[in-house]
Amino acid sequence: MDALRDTLRDALSGSLPTSFPTSTVVLILTLYLLLHHLQSSPHHPGEPPILPSRLPFLGPLVGMALQGGRYLKHLGLSHPHLPIFTLPVPFSRLYIVTDPSLAMAVQRASKTLDFTPLVPDITRRVLGLDEEAVEVMRRGEGEDGGGFLGGVRSVVYGALGQGRELEDLSLRAGRELSCEVATWVQKVDGKGETVDLLIWVRHFVAQGTGRLLYGRDNPLASGQEMEDAFWDFDHGLGGLLAGVFPGWTARKAWRGREKLAAAFEEWIRDGRYREEDVPDIVKQRIRIAEEHGFSTAAAARSEVSFLFAGIVNTATTTFWTLLQIFARAGLRDVVRGEVERCVSEDGAEGEGRLSLEKLKTDCPVLLAVVRECLRLGSDTYSVRLVKTDTELAGGRYMLKVGSVVQIAGGVMHADQTIWGDNADLFDHTRFLTTAREANGNGHRSEGENRPKVQQSVSGGVHPAAFRAFGGGKTLCPGRHFAINEILAFLAVIVLTLDIEAADGSGKIKIPRKNDSVLPVHVLEPVEPVKVMVRRREDARKITVV
Repeated sequence: MDALRDTLRDALSGSLPTSFPTSTVVLILTLYLLLHHLQSSPHHPGEPPILPSRLPFLGPLVGMALQGGRYLKHLGLSHPHLPIFTLPVPFSRLYIVTDPSLAMAVQRASKTLDFTPLVPDITRRVLGLDEEAVEVMRRGEGEDGGGFLGGVRSVVYGALGQGRELEDLSLRAGRELSCEVATWVQKVDGKGETVDLLIWVRHFVAQGTGRLLYGRDNPLASGQEMEDAFWDFDHGLGGLLAGVFPGWTARKAWRGREKLAAAFEEWIRDGRYREEDVPDIVKQRIRIAEEHGFSTAAAARSEVSFLFAGIVNTATTTFWTLLQIFARAGLRDVVRGEVERCVSEDGAEGEGRLSLEKLKTDCPVLLAVVRECLRLGSDTYSVRLVKTDTELAGGRYMLKVGSVVQIAGGVMHADQTIWGDNADLFDHTRFLTTAREANGNGHRSEGENRPKVQQSVSGGVHPAAFRAFGGGKTLCPGRHFAINEILAFLAVIVLTLDIEAADGSGKIKIPRKNDSVLPVHVLEPVEPVKVMVRRREDARKITVV
């Protein structure tokens, strides 16, 4: 700023080179100083501290476009004294929350800080919904349980909440993924295969989840081309979300989305969603779409989003967890021992019956590794629209109507004041506690040193600091199903297969995550991980029960 003021002074005094139009310089610099002053001026005395940009108003948007999630994460970690700060953007404000207690306050203020009003426009850009479908989504959006969004929310929460339907769906998911592994083992015939671990895992998850949710005759079952279209769509979500001529700026993702939408439209028109192997949750979603006036094409695009929700985070979390487990022989042996205790021999000869219920309760180390991988890999943001002026922290902060609040999960997950000095390193033990620690006494008792998984983040860590599944009204309704599915898939792989470095070095390299993209889900690695996967000599066929 001082340099700009000096330049402006030179221009006014006539000391700039004569070849440079002084009036133009004065105009540009005056405009810049005016915009800088405007962006630095709070809209209310209680507005959170402003972090002005060198490029007034546009800086945050450019930063996020060029650096992805790394931009806001760097800002948050660079200003640890600010639990919330303001980023001025054109015609609005972004309030970035980096403190768990304030995140909890935002979650509790769900009547005035709400994600729902943002849903129609976001889905229009990401899914390519037409204006009629967007208008249907807007109707009843402010009513609890009302309209299309309320109906879908009721169905999804009902099916994926704790209960028999969740248990049945989780068992089916485990069996589908177990079949994928068994089919692969039979194909390679004991020889093993060098694979890209992420691509290998996500193929199993895509095919297994496709059958689970949409039956054997689902769109992804038609061939690799359709699965490739799905991942093209996933990898270009940021460009679609930006909404700037996506047919050109995000062409690969746009084409992938359109191919998926066309396949789902045909699937619905043919009535394949009525088949017995399609679960009730999908049938009810399509019924609600039809009742609220969605066209078949719009209903198809809605199902693309549901398929996306069922595949992407499960695949990427499984990848990171397998990588961390098999990169550490000691951890692999501990996890394998836990999982072995969940297998009974009362099945057919050479077959083990893996109890999903025991996996959830008797495998604390495995679950701790999953949670730590979610912490390290999830830089996602929970977003709310400020519907009316809202005070936080007892009136200390004022959030102005029309602005957007973002709870910065990536900042909290990397905050050393929350997770300790090793916050940037993998350490699954932060999610473990021994029986002695849980009992809070020094008396020895049977099994006191057996690790027990924390059912919630404890040990002095604020419960809102773990953001992998969001929080409050937007807490992921599929979190229980996702954890069940991931645990079952991991257990089958750990029992059945060995994973080693492809180069024979004995050391699997763990790359860093790619945080230069918008963090719409668990982040992928910056480079492929090649491994050798082969069947264990004493492996049995595993059935999830």
